[in-house]
Amino acid sequence: MQRRRGIDSSEVSFQITPMIDMTFLLLIFFMVTTKLTDQQVNVPVKLPVAVSAVPPGKIERDIVNIDGEGRYYIGDRPASKAELKVHLEERFRDFPPLQVYLRADENTPGKTIREVIKMAGEAGALDVIVATFQK
Repeated sequence: MQRRRGIDSSEVSFQITPMIDMTFLLLIFFMVTTKLTDQQVNVPVKLPVAVSAVPPGKIERDIVNIDGEGRYYIGDRPASKAELKVHLEERFRDFPPLQVYLRADENTPGKTIREVIKMAGEAGALDVIVATFQK
């Protein structure tokens, strides 16, 4: 009969290096895949004041900006009306549901805001939130 050798308890140790490697890999993954919305709200837009303004929820939304002169921005990138329409349609087709966060300057004509809301509706937007500033 052959006897097994016992495991020396001084040789057993917990390897922490792989856990640290995994932590850094996860950290890098989340840093790279997180959508940076702070850059998308850097367009100089003076939001209108509303007494009943409520901050939007943490739902992933496409940000559309309209400055005081009526220029369109997809996030922080300038775009024409046609480019905005194509972007909304592609966004709905590729990543439904489409939810839009519209930031329009207080001097933007109501007609321009209605056009963007109509474009979003035609593209298949689930809802459009218009940004305001709480007094």
